[in-house]
Amino acid sequence: MAKRAPTYHCQACGAVYHRWQGKCDACGTWSSLVEEAQAAPVPGGGRPSSGRARGRVFALETLKGETQDAPRIVSGIGELDRVTGGGFVPGSVLLIGGDPGIGKSTLLMQACAALALGGSRVVYVSGEESTGQVRLRAERMGLADAPVDLAAETNVEDIVATLGQGQRPALVVIDSIQTMWSGEVESAPGTVTQVRGSAQALIRYAKTSGACLILVGHVTKDGQIAGPRVVEHMVDAVLSFEGEGAHSFRILRGQKNRFGATDEIGVFEMTGKGLSEVTNPSALFLAGRDQPAPGAAVFAGIEGTRPVLVEIQALVAPTALGTPRRAVVGWENSRLAMVLAVLETHGGLRLGQHDVYLNVAGGLRVNEPAADVAVAAALVSSLTGAILPQESVYFGEIALSGAIRPVSVAAARLREAAKLGFEAALMPSGGAEHGDGNGLSLRRFGHVTELVADIAARAPRRDVK
Repeated sequence: MAKRAPTYHCQACGAVYHRWQGKCDACGTWSSLVEEAQAAPVPGGGRPSSGRARGRVFALETLKGETQDAPRIVSGIGELDRVTGGGFVPGSVLLIGGDPGIGKSTLLMQACAALALGGSRVVYVSGEESTGQVRLRAERMGLADAPVDLAAETNVEDIVATLGQGQRPALVVIDSIQTMWSGEVESAPGTVTQVRGSAQALIRYAKTSGACLILVGHVTKDGQIAGPRVVEHMVDAVLSFEGEGAHSFRILRGQKNRFGATDEIGVFEMTGKGLSEVTNPSALFLAGRDQPAPGAAVFAGIEGTRPVLVEIQALVAPTALGTPRRAVVGWENSRLAMVLAVLETHGGLRLGQHDVYLNVAGGLRVNEPAADVAVAAALVSSLTGAILPQESVYFGEIALSGAIRPVSVAAARLREAAKLGFEAALMPSGGAEHGDGNGLSLRRFGHVTELVADIAARAPRRDVK
């Protein structure tokens, strides 16, 4: 029998190479290629024997037919149920990732305890911590009395065999998938082959038994879930747990969900007893606002289906360097560069000799283009020294031509602003009419020059260029 040639798998993206090299061409990661054994070939080369059919014939159906909504297992944690689309679906598989120490295990322990206290069988399998360490966490959170089945195991075959005994569990938590290994895969735990094989075996159990499965995944330094991307395609939902160490709150964001809306967020606050829900995140993000000062604008945004108000802070300062600095926290660098170019080209501002610092207060990361107008307003305010009205909110998308374009779900943004006591909204001139604007005074702009002129009129008398 001919000897099989070795293969090298990238531990960051899963790309396969037939020879070792220092850098992965697919993802650009250095020193990530590891030699892994190939799977044994199928006996007979996969060629069907004479007289045997290649497969069974199955029935095909049409698109039209009776459908039913997927049943839900409500965890009792409102913010978690919001992100999952109303609760856990039996037989579904969720993958949750986040930085070390962000609170993934804490949140899952609270969800397990809530379901177990409600009468459901819940199994928590830890591959990184001993049962004693998990018990200590439960005691600190006051959940030691919850009837959660606990185990510290890493072998997938043993886990599946144990779960098959007795009553079918409603929820199974695997913490984490990178520590699992299968005896059917000839590779070390944590490698791409083992992660893919272990996840496939656990997902097969969830689909056949009807138990909801939650896999915890490690993340890379870039915030992406480590391991092969095929695992993200195999699962039904991918959740990302975000947060800054300097802030006490955490954000659970749905990046993929076959049973609910994507980009939905749940907001939690870290306390001594675990994670507590934040039902009004806008009030949290706007709490402790500074005294009126140039460079601050309130953005009325949408995260999933939820309107969220957050403060955009900008600082534009002269620089003595040949190349001005651009620093961004909570927004896209490329989007900031585009807004700066539009302000210079169409707004008449001179920003080439200024350092620009932009920050989304509270640690929230904003992804939607509707923040363009709020960012531009904060930048112009900081450059001119004009103080924006604290009772106003801003939203709108800026085109490369300088036009301010309408954005979706404007009515929900206005309702949230009115609920928090704001009095005015600066928004695009186009789009649908919104009646009385929920009591807000609506000011509409069609071009970035109008926005710059309006803010510059509030500035103290000095040269703004």
